[in-house]
Amino acid sequence: MSACILVVDDDPSLLRLLDIRLQAAGYAVDCAESGESALARLEQSPPDLVITDLKMDRMDGLDLLGEIQQRHPGMPVILLTAHGTIPDAVNATQGGAIAFLTKPVERDELLGQVERAVRLSTRVAVPDDWRAGITTRSPRMEELLEQAQRVAATSTSVLIHGDSGTGKEVLARAIHRASPRRDHAFVPINCGAMPEGLLESELMGHERGAFTGAERSNPGLLRTADGGTLFLDEIGDMPLPLQVKLLRVLQERRVRPVGGTRDVPVDVRVISATHRDLAAAIREGTFREDLYYRLNVVALNVPPLSERREDIPLLVNHKLRQLAERDASKPRLYAPEAMELLVAADWPGNVRQLENLVEQHVALAAGPVITAAQVRQSLGGAGQRLPSVAEARAAFTRDYLVRLLKLTEGNVSEAARIAQRNRSEFYKLLARHGVDAREFKPES
Repeated sequence: MSACILVVDDDPSLLRLLDIRLQAAGYAVDCAESGESALARLEQSPPDLVITDLKMDRMDGLDLLGEIQQRHPGMPVILLTAHGTIPDAVNATQGGAIAFLTKPVERDELLGQVERAVRLSTRVAVPDDWRAGITTRSPRMEELLEQAQRVAATSTSVLIHGDSGTGKEVLARAIHRASPRRDHAFVPINCGAMPEGLLESELMGHERGAFTGAERSNPGLLRTADGGTLFLDEIGDMPLPLQVKLLRVLQERRVRPVGGTRDVPVDVRVISATHRDLAAAIREGTFREDLYYRLNVVALNVPPLSERREDIPLLVNHKLRQLAERDASKPRLYAPEAMELLVAADWPGNVRQLENLVEQHVALAAGPVITAAQVRQSLGGAGQRLPSVAEARAAFTRDYLVRLLKLTEGNVSEAARIAQRNRSEFYKLLARHGVDAREFKPES
């Protein structure tokens, strides 16, 4: 899907010029000749980016910027002016503008800023009801959601794999909402959060007097989820004795409470999740193979946040809106450089870590705009800029050359042969990447 850009200018000739340049670069363009007209178009179909003139009659660019940030927090805005001043640029940046360019704008400069802005865009298609809790525009996530929607129509057991913090429970809830069981209960339990005895009682239920402290009977989560969905989070941490009892429940569709003497029928769909390698756990004898195959009828893999970086601006903006609603305050904004640091960070804790960090930034922000310095400090050096393709290729090539020369002990002829290059080409490659073969020769 090509990015959609709304261009706003009261000069028809400039409006036409920008339209032609952007369409030639492959963007979908909508044009408005006033701030009021632009706001009307924004309500009909929010774009990925707004480019607006600063000096316009009635509503100028800064007023339009303020309205956009109030109605669509986080939407990228580029301001253009033939009368650029330092105060204007400061006001535009503090208001959340991603760039401030002086007319006439050079084509390459304009397209460079547009490409950067689109990358940080927070636009996402309005989701269906069942997936309303999932914010994404990642192709990998969309493919995962298609699989989830298909399996939701059945009562098949699903095993969700994914690192901690990736949103496995969120996906499980979405599957439940998309299923015929959506009008019944969704019951989650973390299998690694309680000791074996308590976990069995919570899951299977217990009769009054079954053990010390059991002053009244408890139906258990399996019976609570009857007709609905039971979500077993961190199933890999379930103790082996309880795995046997769970397998019996899944096979017979009947559950016996702790201290009970009769089985009770249950109709429940089981979705389980883990961040562990269950195949390795089976080899180690800590997880039952028969239970694994019973749970793993359909496997879904939630990608880590580092593999869906295009979702980071969306997730950040969603969290900013949540915090603003919770605190009854105006949503904070990230400076463009700050957002780029977030997009480039590693995120070992995935979405959960990102949301916690955004809340920290909002709590500690000195003003309406969260700065790159604040983000850099909180990331502790983890937010490094992503290299360009050319930079990444050059780094890989240099590393490859160094490894070759270490292997051949500085023998250029041998290294060139392995690299399938003639000797003169290989020397040029070494010179281009600043690698000296003499440094790799063994000392006499």
